[in-house]
Amino acid sequence: MSLTLAPAVTAPEGGRIEFRLPAEDKAMLARAAALQNMDLTAFILGKLMPEARAVIENAERQALSERDSLRVLALLENPPAPYEKLRRAGQVARNIT
Repeated sequence: MSLTLAPAVTAPEGGRIEFRLPAEDKAMLARAAALQNMDLTAFILGKLMPEARAVIENAERQALSERDSLRVLALLENPPAPYEKLRRAGQVARNIT
């Protein structure tokens, strides 16, 4: 199934996305939507939005191993002493404000 996306047109109440697809693909989507008693937009969004959320969640989440998680917790509880360069940066920041 090949899709050709057109630029989105923004409307005051929301957004609009238009795309072209072969007639047989649109007919299949419309049939599937009808079988679930949904309009085509609701059917497509119902399938795509969970996938979009999953993609975003996977991109924004950093999974740590148990070892790495324990290391982060240990550093939060007992942070290392600041390096000289960091101390100087803090002094400069205090002088600026």
